[in-house]
Amino acid sequence: MWGGRAGALLRVWGLWPAGVLGRRPLNCNAASLAGSNPSGCWNCGSPGGPVRGDGFFCPQCRALQPPDLTRDYFSLMDCNRSFRVDTAKLQQRYQQLQRLVHPDFFSQRSQTEKDFSEKHSTLVNDAYKTLLAPLSRGLYLLKLRGVEIPEGTDYEMDRQFLMEIMEMNEKLAEAQSEAAMKEIESVVRAKQKELTDNVSRAFERGQSMEDARVLVDFLSGPSTSSSKYKDDFEKAKEILTKMRYFSNVEEKIKLKKIPV
Repeated sequence: MWGGRAGALLRVWGLWPAGVLGRRPLNCNAASLAGSNPSGCWNCGSPGGPVRGDGFFCPQCRALQPPDLTRDYFSLMDCNRSFRVDTAKLQQRYQQLQRLVHPDFFSQRSQTEKDFSEKHSTLVNDAYKTLLAPLSRGLYLLKLRGVEIPEGTDYEMDRQFLMEIMEMNEKLAEAQSEAAMKEIESVVRAKQKELTDNVSRAFERGQSMEDARVLVDFLSGPSTSSSKYKDDFEKAKEILTKMRYFSNVEEKIKLKKIPV
């Protein structure tokens, strides 16, 4: 079935044939308004229908509905599925959703709605924290593609990189002054910025190549040749693994700053 980015891409280029069926693509805002219980409201039994308002509540009785666990974090937080995220908009969306579903606003409602508000609030918090930080955002993007990096993996890191991390950990262990700590922290921050820029480009190249492949496959049939976009996502995986190493160093720095 054709849908999502592929369908949107073909529409933009005027190459979507009228006879091809596909799922109607939703933009992030429309997807975030989609009802989570199409079979009907748990409270009044009102059947699923056109969604009105915020989409979290039954349009008839206004009872809070259960969260839709099939919705990805990007859709929930009303932003494009991309490594580049407008963090200011993300924060606004987070505050908007918490004003809707925070448990404090359901203290006088039914126990069912209290339970749903807890689940909604937890889901919103998880989504916000995941998309806010570059490392967790990148790992989540890979996860949506069925790719995960197990904790503790070295992902066949090259010896030079592992030696760099080892030396940095040794310096951190030996650091006795605030100046020495700040120097290490500055190096790690610069490394993380460089890696963040690199992984952003890798994701963008990979998505562009994938979009192009979708178009070629549509026009010429599925290709049996290797897809270069996979190399870019593989590169993103490698960079994110390096970012995880530096993130561990950052955590050690924070712990060492805490007075014993």
